[in-house]
Formats: sequence, C-alpha cells, structure tokens
Amino acid sequence: MASMRDIKRRRDSIKSTQQITNAMKLVATAKLQKAKNGAEETRPYFHKMHDTIASIIAQSGNINHKYLEERDGKNNTYIVITSNRGLAGGYNNNVCKQVISHHKEDEAEKVQVIAVGKKGRDAMRRSGFDIIATFDKIVEGPTFADAVKIGNEVLKRFTEGEVDHVYISYTNFQTTLTQEPKLLKILPLDIEDFALDETSEHNLASGIEYDPDPEEVLNNIIPQYVNSIIFGALRESVASEHAARMTAMDSATTNASDMIDKLTLKYNRARQASITQELSEIVSGAEALK
Repeated sequence: MASMRDIKRRRDSIKSTQQITNAMKLVATAKLQKAKNGAEETRPYFHKMHDTIASIIAQSGNINHKYLEERDGKNNTYIVITSNRGLAGGYNNNVCKQVISHHKEDEAEKVQVIAVGKKGRDAMRRSGFDIIATFDKIVEGPTFADAVKIGNEVLKRFTEGEVDHVYISYTNFQTTLTQEPKLLKILPLDIEDFALDETSEHNLASGIEYDPDPEEVLNNIIPQYVNSIIFGALRESVASEHAARMTAMDSATTNASDMIDKLTLKYNRARQASITQELSEIVSGAEALK
C-alpha cells in the first residue's frame, strides 16, 4: 500500500496538471469564437464561386478545359491541414488517417504531400510520404494570401503535368462538439459537382455572354475557386482545432478532478488507519504498564 506521502505527492502533481488543462481549455474557448466566426464568413464566398462556375459550365455545353479534364491519377498530391500542437484529441490523427486510407485505395504510383501544420508533416513523414512543401506558421491565423500561396503551388504543378489529382484533407467545423475530417478532390474539378437543378435561379441568367469566351473566363475563375476552397479549409480547420482542444482539455480537467477525489479518499483512509494504529499502540503500551 502506498504511503501517505506518496499519495499526497501524486495528488499535488495531478492538481498542478489540472490547473494547466483548465487554463488550456479557457484559452481554446476564447479563441474558438473568433475562429468560428472566421469559418462562417468564408462560406458565402465559396458558395458564390461554386455557383458561378456551375452557371458557366451549364451554359457552355461540353466544354473542354484543362482544369476539368480527368487524368489517370498516377501522380497525386495531398494538402494536409493539421495543427502545430497536440493535446487536441483525435483532431490531427483523424486527418492523417484519412489520407493514408485514401492512398491505399487509389493505388497512385507517386504521392506527394503539402503539409500545413507540424503535426501533419511529422505524421505523414513517419508514414513514408514525400513532403514537398511545409506551411507551419499560417495555421495560427490563416489569411487569403496564405491560401493563394498554397493554391499557386498546386495549380502550377497541375498545369505543368506534374500532378494528376490534387486532394485536400482538413477538418470541417460543424458544432463545438462535432468536427468532421473531410477529403476533397480539388483538381481536376468534377463536372458532376457543378450540375444545376432545372429550377435553379442561375438558369434565369442563361442569356449571359462571356467575353472573350467561357474557357478564358474559367481560366481566371477556377484558380480563385481553388484558392477559396483552400482558404475555407484553413478557416474550418482552425475552428475545429480550438473546439477539439477545448473538449479534450475539459475532459482532462474533469478526469483530473475524479482522480483527485479518489486520491483524497485514499489519503484519508490511510491517515485514519495510521491514527488507529497509533491509538492501538498507545493502548497496548498502557496495558503493558499495568
């Protein structure tokens, strides 16, 4: 049985850890609201870009375009968005796991990773992936300019034929308690994803003419759309990270309280046993003197 000193030392250690986890929970909670607002602000822009491309494709018939042409998928690139720090539950691990799982299914001959966040970079490197670029600092507070840097990198590789498919793996923020890891193919674009319903309001604009032609318009709009996907994924991931860390630290703080209560009970029992033993020794000594 552990001594009272050992029990007290362990209880004090857990109390110190609890103070740290509680402080981290409060920090994550404070950052979450701002990150959540940032994620919500990017969604209307993304949807508007998506609808614009859908309208152009719908009015252009069977258009042939470099960003729409399907390739064999032998050389693929993944943009993996994680955090620079841990203690966020399964947030980082879930993103990396879905990339590894997808890679096993697509049977690509060459796979490269653009890592956004140190945790993803380290995990993918340990799994044997080729890291061609790393963006660590931008996950703390991503801007659209940061998304453009990543977008220009993949667009350049795609247009030059170095890459067949480009995927992005990130965590979609739904609620404070729910975050969903997602993997999207962002290049080439899938025309089926841009199909308009017959009742869509965009069909009302079927008489719009594009200058100089729809293909040239797509040359300018699709890169902006790709950048908006990346920017939205960055914002969603930041909000998800803070929510996941807040939940994980709240759980850790609660577990620490439970452990402290159990150790306190154990300490009191040990103290009571010690007092009882001392009393028994005093009584035994008194009886021996009679």
